[in-house]
Amino acid sequence: MIFKYDTKEKLVVFRLEEPAFNANLAEDFITAIHNLKDLDGRSLVLDMADVQSIDHPGIEAILAVYQEIYAKNLSCCLANLNSALTAQVNDAAGDQFINIVPTVSEAMDIVMMEEIERELGLDIDEGM
Repeated sequence: MIFKYDTKEKLVVFRLEEPAFNANLAEDFITAIHNLKDLDGRSLVLDMADVQSIDHPGIEAILAVYQEIYAKNLSCCLANLNSALTAQVNDAAGDQFINIVPTVSEAMDIVMMEEIERELGLDIDEGM
């Protein structure tokens, strides 16, 4: 699996550089996220700009990571998904709300806004 990541003060931007996110990559993706030491205590932005297709195991891997991040009282956001993939992820998520935005910059803004809401003790939709 080919990916890059960029560590910021309160978040990590993880960019998957594969055209197809399929069952063969799903387990590697989860392992890479779990082994990413820079992610400890930071929220996650998943940059999916290079991904052109996702199968069901790929979507399940994304949703599993998304839920794990929120379970740690952090935030997660997907960026740069094309419209077809956005629909696929939303369909698979069912009634679970998923932060999906057009750009990494917007994803970073969402993550930072949720951080501020936590600091102020406001009730936020915790990705579920």
